[in-house]
Amino acid sequence: MDYRAIAEQVIKICQRKGADLAEAYLSSGRELSLEVRNGKIESIQEASSYGLGLRVISGNKLGFAYVNDFRPESLEETVSRALEFARILTADKNNVLPDDPGVTEVRGLYDPGLAQVAMDRKIALAREVENLAMKVQGISKSDGASYRESEGEIVLANSLGLLKSYKFSGCGFGVGVIAEKGEQKSSGYESCQRRFFSDLKPAAEVATRAANKALEMLDPRPVKTQRAAVILDPDVAFAILGGIVQAINGERVLQGASFLGKKLGQKIASELITIIDDGTLEKGLGSAPFDGEGVPTQKRPVVENGVLKGFLYNTYAGRRAGTKSTGNAIRGGFDSLPGIGPHNFYLAAGKSQPEEIIAATERGVLVKEITGYGINPVNGNFSGGATGLWIENGKIAFPVKGITIAGTADEILNGIDMLGNDLDLNRSRTIPTLRIKSLQIGGE
Repeated sequence: MDYRAIAEQVIKICQRKGADLAEAYLSSGRELSLEVRNGKIESIQEASSYGLGLRVISGNKLGFAYVNDFRPESLEETVSRALEFARILTADKNNVLPDDPGVTEVRGLYDPGLAQVAMDRKIALAREVENLAMKVQGISKSDGASYRESEGEIVLANSLGLLKSYKFSGCGFGVGVIAEKGEQKSSGYESCQRRFFSDLKPAAEVATRAANKALEMLDPRPVKTQRAAVILDPDVAFAILGGIVQAINGERVLQGASFLGKKLGQKIASELITIIDDGTLEKGLGSAPFDGEGVPTQKRPVVENGVLKGFLYNTYAGRRAGTKSTGNAIRGGFDSLPGIGPHNFYLAAGKSQPEEIIAATERGVLVKEITGYGINPVNGNFSGGATGLWIENGKIAFPVKGITIAGTADEILNGIDMLGNDLDLNRSRTIPTLRIKSLQIGGE
């Protein structure tokens, strides 16, 4: 099926029916998922889908409709429905469409050989990672292993002359295991995601990490409530980045619902901190040549040496703010309007080995897991439960569970005094190991 031709056809129908502006966003794809437990296949699911989302603007009024039936009569009906919605909605001068014809060159988004990898090989990978994890001494039960993949195509056309498309793929596998000691149970999970099947980590590496995560948390001890250093493992990147992503969302800033809304150009973090949004990273899981409404992606610092440099905008929010889109329109699918979000969002690496950060810490906790939402994007407060490894005199002493960590974004971001060199850019939101010099830790 020629999806580019279908997108162009829909735009012509919109113009014929009197729309001032029109945009067709078409996505098609295939997804595969399989689950293995104790060596046996529990499920295999594969599905294909396609659909088209249509935005029309008439008299500054925006209407939206979507369809997954590409017969001519269905497309005609979808256009009529979108125009009818536009007629009954309120006019807004900020309802516009982008006209930038550019496309960012991004390498490594699509693995043409993914679908040709034999199903038996994918099943064998899930079985292998589970089998290897179960062989680690101290591991008693499997929580299951899985393999997933997806591939598809995005086509975007609008009445201002845009016609763009790209193909994408992704695959990954993971395993969960349980370690038992007496009445104790401790779980560990590890996974790997890549654009290309050939880039996936060896099963042995993933299995070992999953097993070690379970084993290292056995025999936890309590700690007293105190202030001490907090080291964050890359696995808890959301605790730092999650709230920041929301706080630099241009729509939130316009609503006054961001603790960073009035701090543009100001120092908000340690000089060690540079946070980057990059839609151009080769093989990046969050990369794309253009965003969800056709604006070319870019690489840009949102925090540079501790100074807040900018917010994220789609076309609508950018126009409301008196600026341009930053190429950060995101879609949940063809059936949703464009929102705002990052691409590959990361805190740039430092120079220290993670082992050096631990060795330089007299007393504190290496946090491996956090429950909660991280930094609150509205007020900047942080409070959450944590699990990790207690450090005494620069060495791992024992595991701790059931502690809480509390602070503010200002206290956390400006308190970062050591950054690791272990940044993994194969994750779409990631940080290196980092140390916050002092936070309130709640224990006994």
